[in-house]
This record gives sequence, structure tokens and C-alpha cells, in this order.
Amino acid sequence: LFPESITTEQQSLVLVKRLLAVSVSCITYMRGLFPESSYGTRYLDDLCLKILREDKSCLGSLQIVKWIQGCFDALEKQYVNLGFYALSSSPDHFTELYQFKFKYRKKVPQMDISSNHREFVTGLCSEDVKQASRLLLRTLYLLMQDLGPLPNDITLTMKLLYYNDVTPKDYQPPGFKEDASPGDLLFGGDPVNLRVGSVSTDFHLMKVRVTTDKKRVRKADSNLIQKNGPTEISHQGLDCEEEEEEESTKINLLNLAFSQEEVIGPEKKRKVSEPEKLPLNGRK
Repeated sequence: LFPESITTEQQSLVLVKRLLAVSVSCITYMRGLFPESSYGTRYLDDLCLKILREDKSCLGSLQIVKWIQGCFDALEKQYVNLGFYALSSSPDHFTELYQFKFKYRKKVPQMDISSNHREFVTGLCSEDVKQASRLLLRTLYLLMQDLGPLPNDITLTMKLLYYNDVTPKDYQPPGFKEDASPGDLLFGGDPVNLRVGSVSTDFHLMKVRVTTDKKRVRKADSNLIQKNGPTEISHQGLDCEEEEEEESTKINLLNLAFSQEEVIGPEKKRKVSEPEKLPLNGRK
């Protein structure tokens, strides 16, 4: 599942790609979005992993695989800053949100690595990185098992946010287009934010977080819960630095209910891409 060694930038990229693909597969499988035929089986120690594959009998799973491949392109170019999958129960409100935050050791000079709460831990051996990857996937699987059921009819959306200073204005990953509605996202319920974990190599950092309705969280570890979730989330809020929350309980990653224009001005809006929305009506 993981590269034998994780000492080069290319090996690190392969690891991050696989973590993203396995995490998204876990989410879609454990939330019952696609049939069993859409998944293959792999094992990580004693953990049985269900991995999305190109199932021609299920157009939805085919589409998700294409979304992941588009994100891979942005990862290879070190453009993507944040990818998130939103499950919506109505056109104006989402009911569950999965965030994947990416940082790069090189080519993104605006990051002040020294102040980022020791995010990039240098000199880690490959086994340490693999252990952190196992922990992230186990935590995600346990969390998915503990979440209550989703509404029957939902729509799945993915959006990618970029590092503006290195991303060409006309860049779009394969299968994506410019976001037609880069406004605020409204949460339909009482949101709770859950910190799944992070994996750091000498070249990449990936963090995973989940926002869901408080009523669906049955017995999640209290250490995962981030207090005081908002009901309105701007793209700029999604792109906010999580380290602020970790250093002060007064600041919440998603507790930014204002527009991008108020934060960085209309001429410097965060570049956002999206594929076509994916209705999942009548799923089993």
C-alpha cells in the first residue's frame, strides 16, 4: 500500500496520493455511497481497506475516481492547497464535509514553516511516516463507523482551492472547471468539527478533518472534537490556517462566517475549481 521507502520527493508524492485515494474510498464506502462492486479489497496490517475502482456499472464511482485523478494533477504541480468533499442534502446546505489540507516543503515560499507548530518534522524515517499513515487511516475508519446514517437523497461535490502565487490563473485539473458559485457554504444542522490526523514527510504535509451534524456523532473520541462549529463557512474560512485553532481555543478553523472580499479583497479571491456535482439519489 505504501512505498517501501519514503526518502525522496517522488516517493513522498506517491504516499500522499495513496493516502488521499484510500481516505476518499473509506469515506464513500463507510457512508454507503456506492455498491460493493465499486471497491477492491486491500489490507493494511489487520485493517481491511475498501479501495474505489473504475466500476463501469456505477457512473458515480467512476466520476469520483476521475475527481481523485484530477486532484493528483494539482498535487504533482504543488498547486492545490485544500481539497474538500461536501455532501449536500439540499441545494443550499451541506450536511457533511471532508477536508484535505496540503502543504509542500518547497515551491511555496509564503509558508512560514518555522512557525507552523513543527508541522514539517525533518529526518523522519520511512517507518515513522508509515506508522503515522496507518494511524490516520485507522482513526478515519473508526470515526466513519461511529457516524450515524446520512439522509437518503444527497449530492456529492468536490472543490479544490489553490496557492494563488504559484498557480496559473487559467489552470484547471482534468475534469474540473472554474467554481461557478464561490460564495459561502451553509451547514444544515448543528456542526461539529473532528480532527482526524495528519501525515508529514520531508516534502509534504497532509491533514484530514471532518465536519458533520452533531446528532450523527455517537461515540467519537473527545480528542477529535473541535468545539463551537459555525453554520456558515466561507472558502477563505476553509483555507484558514489550522494552527491558530491548535494554539488558542478562542479561534476555530471554520469559525469565519464572512466573505472572501472582506478578508483579502475582490481582486485576490482564492482560486477555486469544481467538477460537476454528483447526485446520489436512491442510493442503497
